[in-house]
Amino acid sequence: MTTILVIDDSMMVRQQVGRTLKEGGFAIVEACDGNEALDRVREHSDVALAICDVNMPGMNGLEFLEQVRILAPALPVVMLTTEGQVSLIQRAKSLGAKGWVVKPFRADILLATARKLAGQAPAA
Repeated sequence: MTTILVIDDSMMVRQQVGRTLKEGGFAIVEACDGNEALDRVREHSDVALAICDVNMPGMNGLEFLEQVRILAPALPVVMLTTEGQVSLIQRAKSLGAKGWVVKPFRADILLATARKLAGQAPAA
């Protein structure tokens, strides 16, 4: 089963994203900020994708992007946020983000993005 790391300071968002991804056939690992997320990447070598909020206390999503490039350069990261500023999106892409999904998210779009970037074929 393909594992996805869900990073968000809101437990409710982590639960919503996790439930959507589990229904899509993924295993989930959670973190409440960038620091905890880096620990999860170290602990779970099988993480195929990270879905990360931008605005979090502690280490935010952009700082996580910078740090995870050192730890796991090939790990795809999708930003999931309420932010839609072009400059923020460009900054995230320059740091290696592979996608940008705006909250509230559509389950079908999130699943399609996860399947594409985590290398999982859609369920039949």
